[in-house]
Amino acid sequence: MICENHTRVTEFILLGFTNNPEMQVSLFILFLAIYTVTLLGNFLIVTVTSVDPALQTPMYFFLRNLSLLEVCFTLVMVPKMLVDLVSPRKIISFVGCGTQMYFFFLFGSSECFLLSMMAYDRFVAICNPLRYSVIMNRSLCWWMAMGSWMSGVPVSMLQTAWMMALPFCGPNAVDHFFCDGPPVLKLVTVDTTMYEMQALASTLLFIMFPFSLILVSYTRIIITILRMSSATGRRKAFSTCSSHLIVVSLFYGTASLTYLRPKSNQSPESKKLVSLSYTVITPMLNPIIYSLRNNEVKGAAKRTITQKVLQKLDVF
Repeated sequence: MICENHTRVTEFILLGFTNNPEMQVSLFILFLAIYTVTLLGNFLIVTVTSVDPALQTPMYFFLRNLSLLEVCFTLVMVPKMLVDLVSPRKIISFVGCGTQMYFFFLFGSSECFLLSMMAYDRFVAICNPLRYSVIMNRSLCWWMAMGSWMSGVPVSMLQTAWMMALPFCGPNAVDHFFCDGPPVLKLVTVDTTMYEMQALASTLLFIMFPFSLILVSYTRIIITILRMSSATGRRKAFSTCSSHLIVVSLFYGTASLTYLRPKSNQSPESKKLVSLSYTVITPMLNPIIYSLRNNEVKGAAKRTITQKVLQKLDVF
């Protein structure tokens, strides 16, 4: 549809969180600190799981991929959000908005499938421990990780191409801190029922289907754990899954509130807080959750840091 009597939108204004300059400075400092912790924590996980010989197992291979994915996920939104907090003009071009939306959908969908692959890994480790090394071989792990990373490409291309092909002929103020689907959809000047139906179908496929796989895996895991005769064995088995369960709950719990209802009556402020939780807060918490609840990761981190310090001392 061509915008009759109106100029097609060529850029968007991201309204962000507030127009109060003092509040913007405070938010900039807060989010910069969070982003710094996110990068340091996830790069630490990547480093220790790459160099420490004790962590060369499928579980830590997938954890390394999750950390890399979190870095990419936050890179799509947080730097632009930080710039907008200290910039008088919070502008993003039409192409830039589409690009940000594409990579947001890509990495978000990829994380859904990667979390389901991690659940399957725990299922095999606990329910079939004798064949774990045979089933979860190096080749299968690489294919599972590659499939997770690439799984978001089709839905990202479809969602973004369809969205940006719709007519934007009127207002261009996006009441959000990045180009997310639901707030941008509100600016479309035609009926969006077909797009919303497609978006809901994609959500069910790329959020609920991996979540169903996780539920099935953990149902089998819980049954296996309850059948264990040793209390020590039950505690050890549950401890290997607890970190993943917390991460899954944080990610799926907040993301489903947004994407299962793309045009809900929820206030824009509430939607921003929900989006903030899974785009900024959760990526920061993931390495903290995995490191604090995992003695192997803590031990590997200490060894890696100690080794780096000793190497520096040897230089001097």
